[in-house]
Amino acid sequence: MVKIRDADAEARMYKNVFVCMKCNAKTKGKTKLNLKCRKCGAKAMRLAKKAVKKA
Repeated sequence: MVKIRDADAEARMYKNVFVCMKCNAKTKGKTKLNLKCRKCGAKAMRLAKKAVKKA
């Protein structure tokens, strides 16, 4: 049975969520500019990838 996700819930989970490339900490922010990791202070951030589940 496949679980259907709400579009609003997906937006909360993946929109504007960035992941630190050094320590994998997640943080929310409008843009990658002037965004800094809360744990290690690094500026190397990437967008969070949407999890794909195989049936």
